[in-house]
Amino acid sequence: MKLSKIIHQISLAGLLALASLASTLAAPVRVACVGDSITWGYGISSRQSNSYPAQLADRLGTNWEVRNFGVNGTTLLDQGDRPYVKQAAYARALAFKPDVVVIDFGANDSKHPGAGSLEADKAVNNWQYKTNFVHDYEEMIAAFRQANPQARIFICLPTPDYPGRWGINDKTIRVEMIPMIRQAAKESKVAVIDLYTALSGRKELFPDTVHPNATGAGLMAAAVARALTGPAAPAGAK
Repeated sequence: MKLSKIIHQISLAGLLALASLASTLAAPVRVACVGDSITWGYGISSRQSNSYPAQLADRLGTNWEVRNFGVNGTTLLDQGDRPYVKQAAYARALAFKPDVVVIDFGANDSKHPGAGSLEADKAVNNWQYKTNFVHDYEEMIAAFRQANPQARIFICLPTPDYPGRWGINDKTIRVEMIPMIRQAAKESKVAVIDLYTALSGRKELFPDTVHPNATGAGLMAAAVARALTGPAAPAGAK
């Protein structure tokens, strides 16, 4: 084979490799924010731009595609009164084949009568199924891994409640649920994002005692951005 032909083939292979690399680098990182009304942005004015996933997108910039798959009132528990796994958003999130998944559940799972929260006397009893909580969390993690085996998955410690409403119970979340979330994370080898600490002592950011306002959502977005990109997360406009 002539030297000129060899050089041509090497050059062509190099160009193809560079083109492939450029294509890979150009594709935005797909981020799925999965959760309940706190993810969806319940009670937040202009939630399309002020929910935590929207503010996260602002912080991360154009190389990331962040989608909000939150559904109001949903539970992680398959036996809860409105399981997330039975919602259309769950199927859409899996079909998205995200590169990064951020899962945040807990408030609705904690519901039980006599919780000491506001209107607890009218609460459903989702927490009676708490022995399934770790299992159901691990099943959801496994489903997202099946959708994209390369996905980076983060699960969140829920935001605090002040004191909570509708049977949503801060003590239940803090004392019982958070250790279960840490257990699920350890057994499934995923990272934890501590939203509980990020919003602790910030009662003024929770107008209905459960859902953070836009400022609170911004603190959530900051915590998630730090976890996704490291301490030097983009500052963003919000």
